[in-house]
Amino acid sequence: MAAEPREPQTLRLFAALDIPEDVRAGIAAWGTRELTDPALRPVARENLHMTLCFLGRTQASRVGEASKAIAALPVEPVTVRLAPIPIGKPRKRPAVWALEADAPAGAILHGRLSTALARAGLYEPCDRPFWVHLTVARTRPERGKRRRPQRVEKPPGELPAELSQPFDAVRVSLYRSDLRSDGAKYVSLANKNLPPSA
Repeated sequence: MAAEPREPQTLRLFAALDIPEDVRAGIAAWGTRELTDPALRPVARENLHMTLCFLGRTQASRVGEASKAIAALPVEPVTVRLAPIPIGKPRKRPAVWALEADAPAGAILHGRLSTALARAGLYEPCDRPFWVHLTVARTRPERGKRRRPQRVEKPPGELPAELSQPFDAVRVSLYRSDLRSDGAKYVSLANKNLPPSA
């Protein structure tokens, strides 16, 4: 008799702001036109989000604590405005391409959540200022050099005007990230809906 598959003892976790489906669809359509350089690997439409806190490898038994930290957050609107021109980081040989965002309430939410998770021993805050952004693509590594990104000859162009208009984030979610050969798959473990702005 085959042994029952064992649940993993640790999970790769992160907390993120979820964006509206129509914004996801618009960015995916823009990416079809602009993220065409062969060195780029666009983020799948269903994976588009704005990371608040990356917890990394976490004991599966502690998911409940992380979920409680999200449930305890104040319910306030988070309005986001995406910068129209994507930037690559680091600038010399970008590994990540992202849309920077103006979202003051998102930065405040990050501060509250990171403090709660740090108190629970689930997160180690960074010394760097929080970067509010939406990752749209990653650069494929050079063959035989896993840590060296390829050169991107055709950087992505500007967003259409409608995607530079403000929108409200719809929820805060705790995700499990399953790394696979065809890219990461994100599984929502807990979430808290956010209200629209007045």
